[in-house]
Amino acid sequence: MKIRLTHFKYFKHFQHFASFFPSLLIGLLATLGATVSLNVLAASDCAQFSPGGRAPIVTNAKMRASTQQLCYSDFAVLHSGVTHGPLWSAEHLSAEHLDDARDNTRTNRFFVDKKLPPGASATLSDYKKSGYDRGHMSPAGDRWDQKGMMESFSLANVVPQNPSNNRRIWSRIEQSVRRLVEQSGDAYVVTGPLFSGRQLQTIGESRVLVPTQLYKVVYLPGRDLAFAVVVDNTPTNEYKVKTVRELEAMSGLQFPGIPDTLKDQRIGGLKGV
Repeated sequence: MKIRLTHFKYFKHFQHFASFFPSLLIGLLATLGATVSLNVLAASDCAQFSPGGRAPIVTNAKMRASTQQLCYSDFAVLHSGVTHGPLWSAEHLSAEHLDDARDNTRTNRFFVDKKLPPGASATLSDYKKSGYDRGHMSPAGDRWDQKGMMESFSLANVVPQNPSNNRRIWSRIEQSVRRLVEQSGDAYVVTGPLFSGRQLQTIGESRVLVPTQLYKVVYLPGRDLAFAVVVDNTPTNEYKVKTVRELEAMSGLQFPGIPDTLKDQRIGGLKGV
């Protein structure tokens, strides 16, 4: 359904932040809690998944509400109790990892992470008959052992995603990133949702926010290359390549582990997508 922010139970966050940021940021930035300092966020508890151990951060202290970082065995998530899903999901991939992932068995058992407080997570029933896929942010196809595969089906790692988008353009983007990792040796990848506009769709009794767009930031340290990809959460066959700095401006996130000298790079496209 369509809702107006005035009808949304977390409107007090959105109303407070809207005057500071463009509408593209409203849903995403309303998720980050005021009780955590930027220094704490930068010093991630899951340091191995971010370059230099520096996880993505949000630049405005007023916008950190109801967030919790979850450190899984081979990826990390910043979960929002406002959107009821991840703001970002970070992974450090290697060619060896992806070689092992080819033989890993997909579990398909989605679950609510018990480390999240009651009411913060989406539920299985929220997605039932919603018309949306449970779209992985850190993909199941990247998981190289059974524990990581199982953990990737946490609802903390998924967002409501258009089925055609999830199974076509987004799947091809994930495959293209894997090819880049295999060619380059390793990559740091951050994936997450964007929420644009003052009318946002929700699903289920938890009112899980439906992203208007999805992003993926890729940093290939061995090639001194970094870029971002943005896709509308619709049955599209198109994607946009952004610089990391452009994505930072769109999302309200910063990626401190990526060298500033690489943040204005723009690639021509993803081969095979």
